[in-house]
Amino acid sequence: MDDDQRAAVEKRLRDDGIETVLCVVPDLWGRLMGKRVTTDSFLKTALRPEGLHASLYLFVVDMDMDPRPGYELSSWRTGFSDFRMVPDLATFRLVPWLDSTAIVICDAYEEDGDELVQVAPRSILRRQAERAAAAQLRFKMATELEFYLYRNPPAEAWERRYLELDPVSYYRADYHILASTRSDGFIEAIRRQMNAAGIEVEFSKSEWGLGQQEINLRYTDALEMADRHALYKNGVKEMAHRSGQSVTFMAKPSISEIGSSCHIHASLWGADETPKMPDQSSPHELSGLGRSFLAGLLEHTPELMWLFAPNVNSYKRFQSASFAPTVVAWGRDNRTCGYRVVGEGESLRVENRMPGADVNPYLSCAATVIAGLDGIERRLDCGDPYDGDAYSDRELPAVPTTLRDGLELFAGSSLAASALGGAVHDHLVNFGRQELDAFQHECVTDWERIRYFERI
Repeated sequence: MDDDQRAAVEKRLRDDGIETVLCVVPDLWGRLMGKRVTTDSFLKTALRPEGLHASLYLFVVDMDMDPRPGYELSSWRTGFSDFRMVPDLATFRLVPWLDSTAIVICDAYEEDGDELVQVAPRSILRRQAERAAAAQLRFKMATELEFYLYRNPPAEAWERRYLELDPVSYYRADYHILASTRSDGFIEAIRRQMNAAGIEVEFSKSEWGLGQQEINLRYTDALEMADRHALYKNGVKEMAHRSGQSVTFMAKPSISEIGSSCHIHASLWGADETPKMPDQSSPHELSGLGRSFLAGLLEHTPELMWLFAPNVNSYKRFQSASFAPTVVAWGRDNRTCGYRVVGEGESLRVENRMPGADVNPYLSCAATVIAGLDGIERRLDCGDPYDGDAYSDRELPAVPTTLRDGLELFAGSSLAASALGGAVHDHLVNFGRQELDAFQHECVTDWERIRYFERI
């Protein structure tokens, strides 16, 4: 822990009247888990070299916090032993939407020794960023999250089983300034308070779906972007709760509405901050490195899809003519393709349109680096851009359409096993299989009841 960083944090705690520090670690769902710590305890306990302690069970539980079987990391057999939450003071920031509160993201370390818990999402992304750094490369990214906003308070939405909620807009209002003005009391507060927290917002707009919103965060290094994404997502939910409204980042919350995406804008830079994507003399302005980076994404998307689409609901977003991709292809500013190359000069970048808003940012950013580095190392080429309506072209490779398909491709991926490490790969595969098993054995949909209850 850097002495100067510690001194700066201590000064901010005093100057800003902070009473509570949230010490958090991202879990495999992308949620922030951790503890609320008083300022005195944070200085006396959390900032010790050993940090705070929490149970490894956090990395083996399902959405309902039930430990699932099949993990080597932690189980009833091992007694769900602890790990250490060590604050990364570079992530320390105020939480303007909470009273007298700051937050810091922690790295997960083994209870004994100085090794990171390898299956922790932040560890996974950090390892991939280090692989890129060893090749004198940096990946910069921006995640473009969409969400639905409803007038119903969270407890009421739960009681309704999330059915027949009241969206903040009542007609299609994509880009409409009038419609976005009506909900801008809440959206403006997000823009202002996220910026105050050091999570830079570029712009916001109303989206196509009823109540759907889009707020874009400015690009930065991959790990910092994933941190900002997780903090932003959690913060939007907290702010909605305090305003008596509900939000959802589900990929496809309603069959009648468009899905919510998390487009990942990614660009390639040198260790010296030199942009490596643009080359005015190359076709479509893409440098050789840029073409290989994109080629790696194209080749490995199917086998890494689970890292972009981790839940049963994720795959319901992939529908033709929905602005969500159905094929693996790239185009220059073509929204029918899974990958869209946009911008020019330093802003030239690849927009990955695969992920939905339910994605874990650490795992999806790690997948981007894994695929891109392989394309660069093997000097692959992305070929020519697709021109036209990619939805209608049956010759293009299709994306996996179910969690089972995406997960099995990921389970069989030698690239994922090599880049992640065998133990981490096995852990993630089991995590996905446990969710698939829960869906298959515990879920009967309304569609099934209506279709089959009487008439079969």
